[in-house]
Amino acid sequence: MKKTFIHIKGDLFGGLTAGIVALPLALAFGVSSGLGPTAGLYGAIFLSFFAALLGGTNTQISGPTAPMTAVSMVIIGTLIAANDGSVEKALPIILAVFILAGLMQVALGFLKLGKYIRYIPYPVVSGFMTAIGLIILITQLLPVLGYYAKEDAAYVDTFKPQAEAIILSNILEEEAGEGLLVLDDFSETLSRGAAISQAQIIEESQTLAAKSASGVLGAVRVLPSALQNISWIEFLLALGTIIIIYGFKRITTAVPSTLVALLVMTGVAILFVPGYRPITAIPQGFPVPKWEIFTELRVAELVPYVFTALTLALLGAIDSLLTSVVADNMTKTRHKPNKELIGQGIGNSISAMFGGIPGAGATIRTVVNINSGGKTRISGMIAGLVLLMILLLFSSAASTIPAAVLAGILVTVGIGVMDYKGLRAIPSLPRDIRIGKMGISSEVVVMLVVMFLSTVWNLVYAVGIGLIMASLIFMKKIGDLTESSSEVNTGSKEKLWEDEKGIPLLKSDGIAIKHINGPLFFGSTDGFQKLAKEISEEANTVLFRFDRMEYIDQSGLYALEDLLVDLSKQQKRIYFIHLPKQPRYMMERIGLLPKLVPAANVFEELPDLLNHIKSQN
Repeated sequence: MKKTFIHIKGDLFGGLTAGIVALPLALAFGVSSGLGPTAGLYGAIFLSFFAALLGGTNTQISGPTAPMTAVSMVIIGTLIAANDGSVEKALPIILAVFILAGLMQVALGFLKLGKYIRYIPYPVVSGFMTAIGLIILITQLLPVLGYYAKEDAAYVDTFKPQAEAIILSNILEEEAGEGLLVLDDFSETLSRGAAISQAQIIEESQTLAAKSASGVLGAVRVLPSALQNISWIEFLLALGTIIIIYGFKRITTAVPSTLVALLVMTGVAILFVPGYRPITAIPQGFPVPKWEIFTELRVAELVPYVFTALTLALLGAIDSLLTSVVADNMTKTRHKPNKELIGQGIGNSISAMFGGIPGAGATIRTVVNINSGGKTRISGMIAGLVLLMILLLFSSAASTIPAAVLAGILVTVGIGVMDYKGLRAIPSLPRDIRIGKMGISSEVVVMLVVMFLSTVWNLVYAVGIGLIMASLIFMKKIGDLTESSSEVNTGSKEKLWEDEKGIPLLKSDGIAIKHINGPLFFGSTDGFQKLAKEISEEANTVLFRFDRMEYIDQSGLYALEDLLVDLSKQQKRIYFIHLPKQPRYMMERIGLLPKLVPAANVFEELPDLLNHIKSQN
């Protein structure tokens, strides 16, 4: 206990500073998600506290992050659209998906899969992070311009015919369910149709307009209307926020520029801009659990979103563990990846129970915590408590923050989250793919595909496609490398290894040597069976050297078996040299050893084999 509290002063300052830095970002991410600033604040409170308490990185500060919010925004928008545009109707299933994602993170930790997260290829991560930045930037263009599609009367009017069709369709579905729909008598339908009010049509039209303007493509679609109907008050508030965030950093980094921008521009709006648009009001009091998740939701409704929850869980795991590595480098410590996943998962699940959006380890907030003196998990818990006190004591003041100010903050977040290192490397990477006369790097292709598909289509599918592409390209390269370095050479043309060059016996026409360099797997078996034809008829002995083949899969195993069968039919003697453990085990399992190559023909060292051959001649 004494050891835990020895750094309490540093933890107190670190947690206090990190909590203050987290406030504007939590509110902004909440607004961006579509659930409002309260959801972002709740997410920061509960995730920060419980991830620190139960996680495996002592100095990590957790909360809503740009990648997690971007994916959550897509999930929330999809589920709201599927529930007639009603946030209240969609909320139970939204939060249930978030809880499931948290539980999946806990499962990843218990299954000890944390160490495997690092195997995701860099081009996939780079393309994804740049796409996140683009998504945030493009979707925030509308609030920066002060444009909200559902409030644009001209745009809403274009959806009235579609709205009327939807309302009528709903009436027909209701009648069919009640057994009232009769083709010979539409009197009930006409009666209900006559009761449709203009207000209902406008409300449905506004829902359709908001849905049409959502996401990247929606924002681009209505951007001309936004520019024609720009609100200069909102635009100047957002612009002022951006200028302060970047400008104040040049003065000092001791005080977070995001917090300064939030306070200054909110003060300017309150004093000089009476007609500005504030954020959604933040309710006062301690957060209350959303019991409707359990009372109004059936498990069957959650099944279609299992893969979505898994994607969110994996993204949170990657986001958190990357930040843990940053913390390790700064503090010269080592985090516990599986324990960190368990803490993050529990934190996200509890956060969702109270209506918070999911998050992960936040790099900037973690760095601020460490630089301010944070040493132990107490600092992260204090950061969560600081945000809770702000909620309880200053929620009414926070409700006066202009929406445009949070949009301006998010613009800087979008700019900052993009992977400029990967983008700058595009011209210098080896161009191993030819398209006509033009060359391009295969890694750049993966990055650009992930970036494009993530931005305009689907984050989940884009990452999956990127992983498949990266895996196929890797296998092709390793296969080509293995095949090109595994050549059969006989007679005067043979290319001997260093330990073979001084041995006259190996230069005779009666001996052929097969060097297998690298793993023999399904990506490197193409043409392997043809090697039997490349061995001269004069060679009655074939030596296989496996010194550099540490791995063989089932495809490689059967390709090797086919080759050995062909050589056996030609009555050539076959010898194996230095067969590693894994290939030997695989060959013994299918009977390749000793059926095709007797145990007496398998040698550990080349000199022993040569002595054996001499004794046979």
